[in-house]
Amino acid sequence: MSICPKNKHSAARRDKTRAHWKMSNSTLVKCSKCGALMMPHRVCKSCGTYNKRQIIAQVAE
Repeated sequence: MSICPKNKHSAARRDKTRAHWKMSNSTLVKCSKCGALMMPHRVCKSCGTYNKRQIIAQVAE
C-alpha cells in the first residue's frame, strides 16, 4: 500500500518539481579515424572503429 497525502499540492508546487525534467542535447564528438560526428564511447557508425581499433568490418559498396 502506498502513502496517501493529507493535502492537495497546488499546481505551482507540482510544476516547480517538474521544472528540471527537461531533455538535453546529446553530446557528439568527432571520430578519430574518419572525423564523422558520433556519440562518445560508442562504435562509429560510418567507419566501424572504436578507440582506434576496427570493431565492425565494413562491406564495400
